[in-house]
Amino acid sequence: MQKYDTIVIGAGLAGLSAARDLANGGSEVVVLEARDRVGGRVEQVETPDGRKVQLGGEIVGTFHTAYKELVAELGLTIGPTFTASTGETRWVLSDGRHTGDPLPWMSASDRRIYDDIERRFSKLAASVDPDDPWSHPDAAALDRISVAGWLRGEGATPGVIRALTLSQLALADEPIECTSMLADLRRESAAGAEGFYNYDAWENERVLEGSATVALTMAEQLGDRIRCSSPVGAIRVSPHRCEVILTTGEVLTAANVVCAVPAGPLRDISISGVSDTKLASLHRQKSALAAKFVAVYDHSFWEDAGLNGVAYMEHNILGGVWAQSAGIMSGLVPPQRIGTYLATPRRHLGQALIDEVVDAFGDVAASPAKTYTRSWGTDPWTQGYVTAWRPGDVMGVGPLHGKSEPPFYVCGSDQWLSGHMEGAVRTGRGVAHEILTSR
Repeated sequence: MQKYDTIVIGAGLAGLSAARDLANGGSEVVVLEARDRVGGRVEQVETPDGRKVQLGGEIVGTFHTAYKELVAELGLTIGPTFTASTGETRWVLSDGRHTGDPLPWMSASDRRIYDDIERRFSKLAASVDPDDPWSHPDAAALDRISVAGWLRGEGATPGVIRALTLSQLALADEPIECTSMLADLRRESAAGAEGFYNYDAWENERVLEGSATVALTMAEQLGDRIRCSSPVGAIRVSPHRCEVILTTGEVLTAANVVCAVPAGPLRDISISGVSDTKLASLHRQKSALAAKFVAVYDHSFWEDAGLNGVAYMEHNILGGVWAQSAGIMSGLVPPQRIGTYLATPRRHLGQALIDEVVDAFGDVAASPAKTYTRSWGTDPWTQGYVTAWRPGDVMGVGPLHGKSEPPFYVCGSDQWLSGHMEGAVRTGRGVAHEILTSR
């Protein structure tokens, strides 16, 4: 029975970030990964002509400083995304196809109301501390109400509700009817409280070598410290020795355990020696069920028509698509459409999704060289995509969110405010620093 300083469970961005810093700090560390590959919810393949295709997380924003600092350390390059395009956006709505940005289908009256409510939202978001939303004087009330409920209370018209619904569909978030207002305020406060979800803040940068290259580069540095195909069944925590039991029955011991698995799979691991309040907080967390679709074309045909490759889809399986990189288009299936996605026979699914892209962009989109799907919501090792916060969840999870209970540490995108790659890296490096400084 080999003993380590720290056992890291999960070789996604969070676990790899933690393990890399621990190893660089002189700690004897091992990383246990259930899959036969590293990366978690970042994954990539390569086209015959050398383009990297991202099948999971791919985009970051201006304020994602922890992620970008790591990218720089690894010698990789940050560059622009679709937000830098001067092309126009497509809207595939129940009343037809529209082109233009922003919100070309909205009436002038609705637009005035939208802008006014967005200003009020910004002001309220600025009053929420993203690191401590529980301290807000109206935290409980804001958490009880949904985003849609708050919007209606502020006088939102059906057109305004429609606009925010389209945004949530494209992001594969939970519907605004099922999203805590406090959670949404917390998210936008972290981005600068500039209004509703702002793509120029959240989605304007990417790793030009491919986001999964970040994970692969860290894994190369860690070498044989990583053990793939090693799912964990139980964790036993005590002040002097922690035991991690693999599903094979093998037992590993260490002074510390870093749990870097998503909220769903975490509930499948038996954990003892951790307080009931901490476990209750962890088990209250949720991830939105979503899937990703990627189509690879020989070139960016949308640019030929003066478009940016972005489309919002009101009644399709896809919630929306965007231009990932040259000739590559990404799309997400949101939680409210995952049932239709899963019910579609696999032999017909790819064509059904291509047909939706054709509906948005025309016959030029009918013949991709290759398509991919990743069912992140039903993958047993993820059980979701981004973090979901239903009304009551922020208060239910409470101030223990993202906090560790040494020698049991937690990190991952779910342990940040809204479940993004920044959160994985930020919390992973955070727990490594905590462990190293405690020595």
